[in-house]
Amino acid sequence: MNYSLIFKHCHKPLIQLAMVLILAFALRLYKISNPVLDWHAFRQADTASVTREYVKQGIDLLHPRYHDLSNIQSGQPNPEGYRMVEFPLINALNALLIKTFPQLDLVVVSRFSSILFSLGTIASLYWLIKQLDSHQTAIMSALVYACLPFAVFYSRVILPEPAMLFFMTFSLASFTYYWQNKFLKWWLLSLISLAFALLLKPFVGFIAPLYLLISYYQDKKFYKNIYFWLYPFFAAMPFLAWRQWISQYPTGIPASDWLLNGSKIRFKPAWFRWIFYERITKLILGFSGILLALFNFKKLNKTLIIILTWSLCLLAYVSIVATGNVRHDYYQNLLLPLIALVLGRGSYLLYLTLQTQISKLIKILGIDNLVQSIRKQSSLFDQYYLSRLTAGFLTCIIMSIGFFVSWLQIKGYYAINHPEYITVGKAVDDMLPADAKVIAPAQGDTMFLFQTNRTGWPLGVEIEDKIGQGATHYVSVNDDNVARDLADRYATVKKTSEYLILDLTQEKLQD
Repeated sequence: MNYSLIFKHCHKPLIQLAMVLILAFALRLYKISNPVLDWHAFRQADTASVTREYVKQGIDLLHPRYHDLSNIQSGQPNPEGYRMVEFPLINALNALLIKTFPQLDLVVVSRFSSILFSLGTIASLYWLIKQLDSHQTAIMSALVYACLPFAVFYSRVILPEPAMLFFMTFSLASFTYYWQNKFLKWWLLSLISLAFALLLKPFVGFIAPLYLLISYYQDKKFYKNIYFWLYPFFAAMPFLAWRQWISQYPTGIPASDWLLNGSKIRFKPAWFRWIFYERITKLILGFSGILLALFNFKKLNKTLIIILTWSLCLLAYVSIVATGNVRHDYYQNLLLPLIALVLGRGSYLLYLTLQTQISKLIKILGIDNLVQSIRKQSSLFDQYYLSRLTAGFLTCIIMSIGFFVSWLQIKGYYAINHPEYITVGKAVDDMLPADAKVIAPAQGDTMFLFQTNRTGWPLGVEIEDKIGQGATHYVSVNDDNVARDLADRYATVKKTSEYLILDLTQEKLQD
């Protein structure tokens, strides 16, 4: 077998990128069929339920609905179940696919679409970095994004983040390409992508200075180009129109003021600890990533200035959206493309440094003649001589340590919480009418409600008010005072050692 020919082909950029994408795809298939009961299941359940309501009621992009009819999110009763948050483009696409192929599982389809968007993010990130730096830095950054445990988990969740990151990175990459070539179609594609990204998560707006810096680097007279001035205007218009539209449905808009500094934690020691130690250093970088990040500061150049500018943009993000970033780690998804760039570039610079130092060490030890003689006898060794092999091995070790430490924190995210909800949910789905409205108390967490495949309320208080709002059944896995009191008053549909289902439309006759 001609190994040298194989390795020669593996050096081709597109083949390397394809190998990274295949690896990324394989890693993201891990527990793809998990029920929506893993980490941040409440947010995933709410997102997935929009898709499910589209499947049941038909797709209406302007009036997205979901399963929670309570007042928990907005502070107002939500009898229509409106879900006025991100523009429901992804939900509609998933619902269309499921309606076309009814045998497909909603959860798997939703997770799979997130995976595909994440692969698009990796490819777009590679394209962006290759234009700004080099193929080597780009492929290492793509590899980091493919393997980083935090990125892997959040690339297969049922959240708007995977699609948002794809549209954001593709927008940056095509925006850079436009300034290099002045092809209007790439300006338009970048504009549309940024508009979609903002519709999914308006926090993308924090990286606006990055677009300005890219414009400057690609064309010093960018300000004379009319398309530069039109770009932010047209990119923001769909988001502003969407916000104006949903303002008509306040019951479906979750309270969001608390995200900024609702807990008064901004710039306090706890804020620094949670953002920069618990999340970035420990959870995402796995400690050793700090070493790789430091190698970016070897020399001030265009790429480092871009990294610093991007960092300042995201520092503003975690500072302004302080409570949201502390309370929910998925808010750090916006940091992932930059972290991949920092680690990827740092890994490549570490590799080059080690290679240089090892070559010097070989000469100092006087074994360079021995290495040369071995190279003459082996074409494979000729491609990967000792210094490159050793440097590559040591770089992989340092990267792997970070990935492993991060994985130790992340692996618990895949665990199924409250598996009993699956059993009860199936019983409810089998026995109750499709239009039943259930009370599924889980202290406000909607993951239990989602398992019932019904709309309703995730909190078991003010039962009479909920009956007045249309509640037909009460489902509980807890043998508490509320459940026992209701069981004395209403007809039992089914009672086991694991759960209780009551019919709130049929009161028992009192003696």
